[in-house]
Amino acid sequence: MSGAGGTGDAGAGAGSATAPSRRPYLLRAMHEWMGDAGFTPHVIVDAGRAGVEVPGAYVKDGKIVLNVSMNATQRLQLLNHGIEFDARFAGVVHHVRVPISAVLGIYARETGEGMVFNEGEPEAPPPADAGAPAVPARGEMRRPKLTVVK
Repeated sequence: MSGAGGTGDAGAGAGSATAPSRRPYLLRAMHEWMGDAGFTPHVIVDAGRAGVEVPGAYVKDGKIVLNVSMNATQRLQLLNHGIEFDARFAGVVHHVRVPISAVLGIYARETGEGMVFNEGEPEAPPPADAGAPAVPARGEMRRPKLTVVK
């Protein structure tokens, strides 16, 4: 890819010592593939993470599964620092905001195919107007674990 710029929300400059997180790029790629294949993308979110704004009534065991299809959301943004959209829950519109570090995985409702993200992966820096989350130290990395969601 050549030419100007990027997305404007990457946060890491050319002189940055660390590469941006792969998570938002993989999330966007899987979302696009699922949409193109006619599948319904769902994301699994750790609702206990700082900065997560979801309707609490739909959180189960500290997690929430969100339908992020184009038909189920309005103003969907899959950014490097997080996901934002408006959606209806029991007929009531809610604004949903999920930091990228809280996204545990993405899967297609119809097939179960998808991807689980490594919890210990370093995160991309947030935009200048957001608070800076703590980045885990190398010694704090945990092995990824897969949870069955029904």
